[in-house]
Amino acid sequence: MSNYTVESTIVQTRDGAKLRTRLFKPMEEGEITDNLVVVLVHPFSILGGCQAFLQGIAAGLAGKGYKTVTFDMRGAGKSTGRPSLTGFAEIKDVIAVCKWVCENLSSDRILLVGSSAGAPIAGSAVDGIKEVIGYVSIGYPFGMFASILFGRHHKGILRSPKPKLFVMGTRDGFTSVKQLQKKLSSAAGRVETHLIEGTSHFQMEGAEFDNQMVNLILTFISSL
Repeated sequence: MSNYTVESTIVQTRDGAKLRTRLFKPMEEGEITDNLVVVLVHPFSILGGCQAFLQGIAAGLAGKGYKTVTFDMRGAGKSTGRPSLTGFAEIKDVIAVCKWVCENLSSDRILLVGSSAGAPIAGSAVDGIKEVIGYVSIGYPFGMFASILFGRHHKGILRSPKPKLFVMGTRDGFTSVKQLQKKLSSAAGRVETHLIEGTSHFQMEGAEFDNQMVNLILTFISSL
């Protein structure tokens, strides 16, 4: 028997995209830890990324007392609109979902978590949403080739004074440990890293790492 429930809704962006959205929450209202809500941003839509990739993490967080939201960005899953190659249109999606969270879940505290290409997209939205109090990246693609698409997102999260956690496998094919360290050396505010030995970029997106991601996120929340 699961210890969480799932509700579905549609969130509309300012430019008209309709985003399929799911709210994972503890089975009982009394089990909710606090009013912080975790919003998860999925991997690259053009390569098949969608909110289903993050279901295990969302369920794990809800089971630990945190309301957690996943959504399909424009053009992914059953959301309307067209995905963009560089992820800049999708920033509007993140902002719209966070606005929905504030208006419908009585929350003024949001943790943004981005996976793979969702990390630069979420990172670019962090300072555009005052209710966001922290950010977690799972496999941020900082490397040279990935930067062709996502390089213009880097400054958004690196300049943000809000607390940040970067989780990466030491065998990530898009970003080397050296590249990660070099990028983060210029980052503002509190910055933490967690390296997972011998793990590749796409391995971390697998269900076998969901529990580890949940525990890392919970530890980060406790420090906010």
